[in-house]
Amino acid sequence: MSNTLHIAAIQAHLAWENPAENRAYFDQKISELNQELDLIVLPEMFATGFSMSPQGRADNGEMLSWMKTKASATGAALAGSLMIEEDGNYYNRFYFVTPEGAVTSYDKRHTFTLAGEHKVYNRGNEKVIVNYKGWKLLLQICYDLRFPAFARNLEDYDALIYVANWPKKRIFAWDTLLKARAIENMSYCIGVNRVGLDGNGYEYNGYSGVYDSLGDTLAFAEAKEQTIYATLSKAHLEETRNQLNFLADRDHFSIKL
Repeated sequence: MSNTLHIAAIQAHLAWENPAENRAYFDQKISELNQELDLIVLPEMFATGFSMSPQGRADNGEMLSWMKTKASATGAALAGSLMIEEDGNYYNRFYFVTPEGAVTSYDKRHTFTLAGEHKVYNRGNEKVIVNYKGWKLLLQICYDLRFPAFARNLEDYDALIYVANWPKKRIFAWDTLLKARAIENMSYCIGVNRVGLDGNGYEYNGYSGVYDSLGDTLAFAEAKEQTIYATLSKAHLEETRNQLNFLADRDHFSIKL
């Protein structure tokens, strides 16, 4: 168990539908990390960008193997989502890979209908919390951010992790909802977005951030390629929850998935 969790979030310009180029890009970015870390977070669909064309591009295990190699080499868990094919179906799958090679996966629950994601990718049916170094981390992907009931902290988790391709024209919602999820769940909230133009001409301006359980900013990225660092403190989280015991008054309910 660790009282602190040292995090790096890599806000990247993703090469469109080009896993090899993105793998080389993140090789370089990870080699430039300048402190000892427990967790490295990459954006949603970090190998391809937010593509609706998984045929021939969905990961066949190569990128997952790369994640395992990087996690082992750095001594830090690696997190991010990939397009995956399984039993003839496609998924937008969040992988959380530990340095020891353990893999936890979460399939995106809320597929983005505005872009037709629901027509291409099967949605998940499970809320996934990974236990890592004594921390309970809720895994979420992009559009999930708009649905607070799904993320409601009924399990006393410690942090939410959102990986995303969230466009510039709706970035105000991204900023606002990340802080809201932190405040309402009294948990840390990590949001990792991308920058640049994708193959459909959509612009992304990043604004990745890490927020504490009161919504205060611990780290924030501007509209450029940038890596941000933050340290989460279990002692600070517990102290805040003990002083302001808002979770004791939460409603308890179940969600039909």
